Amino acid sequence: QEFCVSNPSSSPGLTQAQTQGQGPATPLAPEPMDYQVPVGLLDDVHAADGSVKPQWQYLLASFRDLGPQLLQEREEKIQRILRDDGATYNLYGQESGPGNAWELDSVPHIIGSEDWARIEAGLLERAELFNLILRDIYGPRTLLRHGALPPEALFSHSGFLRACQGIQLPGEHELVLHAVDMVRQADGSMCVLSDRTQAPSGVGYALENRLVMSRVFPSIYRESHVHRIASFYQRLRLKLTSLSPSDDLPCIALLTHSGKDETRFEYAYLANYLGLPLVQSGDLVVRNGFLWMKSMDGLRRVDVLLRWVDDIYCDPVELRSDSRLGVPGLLEVVRSGHVVVANPLGSGALENAIFLKYLPEISRSLLGRE
Repeated sequence: QEFCVSNPSSSPGLTQAQTQGQGPATPLAPEPMDYQVPVGLLDDVHAADGSVKPQWQYLLASFRDLGPQLLQEREEKIQRILRDDGATYNLYGQESGPGNAWELDSVPHIIGSEDWARIEAGLLERAELFNLILRDIYGPRTLLRHGALPPEALFSHSGFLRACQGIQLPGEHELVLHAVDMVRQADGSMCVLSDRTQAPSGVGYALENRLVMSRVFPSIYRESHVHRIASFYQRLRLKLTSLSPSDDLPCIALLTHSGKDETRFEYAYLANYLGLPLVQSGDLVVRNGFLWMKSMDGLRRVDVLLRWVDDIYCDPVELRSDSRLGVPGLLEVVRSGHVVVANPLGSGALENAIFLKYLPEISRSLLGRE
């Protein structure tokens, strides 16, 4: 659970959250906590001189004013809301049972606006680069011809699907969703550990986290000038709509597993929030070169498919023959341009960890800069 908040010491007008109104004067910082940070680790709350960093001051002071009893009551309210919402997360291998309750810490992790601006700039550039890589490896493959990427790094990875050669999404962007795992280093900088591009999860849980916290700590949430995330979901819906190959009102569906996987709460929650029908492989069928969704009124043509299923399982005819999660003939419909799948099939090739070694040279080749 991370909050990106406006830094009280920053200049006014730097962020949208800051322009929505002036909050109260920053309370006095709470007393420094009595703990020792192991050598080599970063203290996100305290500066080198022991003072509380500006972005943490209001939150910690507010929690101090609440006191332990009220804070415990708010913690219990969080658990009650999550239970009522049915928020669960299953560990791999636990396909039966109600699932584990989603864990949400009542104390969010704070990222200041200036710090987030640096992180965001890096993520935007990374997403731009990965978008170009995906278009290149299933297109002209200039990276291989110019020596920026050795052929074995691409062709030996299981995520690269030769059957997806030439498949491109309409417009300039191949990646609709791009998730990045990051860790804070000892010097305070962020380091990317891995990228997730097939069917990156997390956006549903992030939404649930925000909604719960805004209900449990409404005043603290409001006065902290938390950066809003609602625009992300609005833009996601608009982007999916723009991908439709049909001139009519598009039908966008969310393809999921059997309903027993670890993130079943998330995709059901996200589908309801975005207003998308939630479908499984048995709900879809390919006929006459189009993808159709079974409904009470008969078959309805699907124009855009937002998938929560990994590449290799999406089509048992051309990809993995023993898959029961995909739709037979889906890849052929995608090739014909009658349906758009997001993220595009074959994007799992970008999750190849060996790419990290060659990204500097790839960036110079595709972006013309470091």
